[in-house]
Amino acid sequence: MLQIAFIRENQEKVIKALAKRNMDATSVVEEIVQLDEKRRATQVELDGILSESNKLSKDIGELMKAGEKAKAAILKEKTVLLKEKSKTLAETADQLAAELSEKLYTLPNLPADIVPEGKTPEDNLNIFQEGDIPVLHEGAQPHWDLVKKYDIIDFELGNKITGAGFPVYKGKGARLQRALISYFLDKNTDAGYKEYQVPHMVNEASAYGTGQLPDKEGQMYHDATDNLYLIPTAEVPVTNLFRDVILNENELPVLATAYTPCFRREAGSYGAHVRGLNRLHQFDKVEIVRVEHPEKSYEALEGMVEHVKSILQELKLPYRILRLCGGDMGFTSALTYDFEVYSTAQERWLEISSVSNFETFQANRLKLRFKDKDGKNQLAHTLNGSSLALPRVLAGILENYQTLEGIVIPEVLRSYCGFDIID
Repeated sequence: MLQIAFIRENQEKVIKALAKRNMDATSVVEEIVQLDEKRRATQVELDGILSESNKLSKDIGELMKAGEKAKAAILKEKTVLLKEKSKTLAETADQLAAELSEKLYTLPNLPADIVPEGKTPEDNLNIFQEGDIPVLHEGAQPHWDLVKKYDIIDFELGNKITGAGFPVYKGKGARLQRALISYFLDKNTDAGYKEYQVPHMVNEASAYGTGQLPDKEGQMYHDATDNLYLIPTAEVPVTNLFRDVILNENELPVLATAYTPCFRREAGSYGAHVRGLNRLHQFDKVEIVRVEHPEKSYEALEGMVEHVKSILQELKLPYRILRLCGGDMGFTSALTYDFEVYSTAQERWLEISSVSNFETFQANRLKLRFKDKDGKNQLAHTLNGSSLALPRVLAGILENYQTLEGIVIPEVLRSYCGFDIID
């Protein structure tokens, strides 16, 4: 969430920055500033009345000591009126504060200066590409046919048990899935990330804290009875480990990683581009999260990008990195890099990771702060990245590593799998 003081003092800058997201924020920024002015004026009036009421209470005590009960009674009547007025003003101030928060929740984060302008994924900037696209044998198949051929993932069985988008992994498919999770976690912990096991459901405060609510409410599975949400990514519970926390500056940076299943309704997703593993309602992902000093967060972002690159290099998958344009960035992000793996069988790029810097946007919602050298509390910067999302990585491996003899397992995974080929 953007800070109200920043909006108040930089209205034109905020409007101009959000225009990069193809959003005309003029009216909502004006409403926010007006609400804040009313709230602050109401609070000033309330503080004045409370101050006056406190003074009268002291005066009443002095008059009672001096035996001047009649004068004290007159002041008491005045305090009753002030109390009624202060109650009304307090209610008005609370109402204005709630309206202000509701408006602030509708504003996305401001894009960083280097975010390119654009409206669609076609406007994203390709900044790096590495790896040779393999030449497959004649008759090479997409993964949704390969998994049937080798009986390693069953989409129809998952559909029977739950519904579309909930696959069942079988035999070597399940072992390969487990191998990828272990490998990703080992890579992350070796890089200094502390591993966590976190809940797969979160409360409303947690979902608001990282920005899934209210922006992504329609994409989340919700248990109305207990008002809990199935997580769309481990980013939500892991980042909320630090909600309402004040760190010491020497505790930064904080590095965390976690594996979780992820749940997304993905309403309205249809077509060949979401077939098979390309888009699921339940999938596995390993996440990395960082809490950083504001002066070091962009250096940390580059380090996260290099970390994900190292994983894809070891898997020997052809990939590229995109800097997302303003119109394609997530609601909470200031800058996002997407990693995409090339699927030779599908002849298309598949997104397998997003690495983002949220600056203070999440920290302001979370009240995640650190105490600087002068003893002042400052908002931290938060970052997160997929390291990695499994479905499309698995699709890339199955399709790019297929041979006439079977699907060869990337060398770096063989010790985790316990086998070299799926045949």
